[in-house]
Amino acid sequence: MQRLQPALNTWCSITSRLITLLCLSASSGVSLVVPQPNINATVAQNILLSVEYSCQGVATIEWKHMSSWGTTSIVEWRSGNYVNISTVYKDRVTTFENGSIQLRNVGMRDAGYYFVTVMEEHGTNAYGTIIVNVYEIIYEDLHFVAVLFTFLAAVSAILICFMWLCNKSLHLFQKKTTHKLTGISLKI
Repeated sequence: MQRLQPALNTWCSITSRLITLLCLSASSGVSLVVPQPNINATVAQNILLSVEYSCQGVATIEWKHMSSWGTTSIVEWRSGNYVNISTVYKDRVTTFENGSIQLRNVGMRDAGYYFVTVMEEHGTNAYGTIIVNVYEIIYEDLHFVAVLFTFLAAVSAILICFMWLCNKSLHLFQKKTTHKLTGISLKI
């Protein structure tokens, strides 16, 4: 029985160490949360592609945009170090320490899928996706008002011309009537 005891203690010790190692390695992984996976925006609006990550080491964050026009790398940065923004997005992107980015003045070409990758220096990765829909502002109501205003202006211009003609005709008729009346009164 004495010989079994040291072997059992060694086995428990190894098992305990393996469990501790597994727990530590699981906690040193990368976690990524995307609180708003769908974003609706209108043209010329600013949008925030919000994420939050956590990891034990230094993380590298990379954002890519995929649409019907192709895939474009937007930005890549290492927390606390360099930021590499694509020339296409140079004046339109702001990066945040939590991994989020802000796109300013979005256009129709900005609609699509945004992929974020958080890579830890030990090799673990986390991935997230945000779908962005961009809509044009439709000025149907404004167009209707403009057409109605133009129509009413044209009708009022025609009515003013008609009233001017009626006024001139009335003055001519009054002159002729007064000439006839003065001619009749002279004969009497």
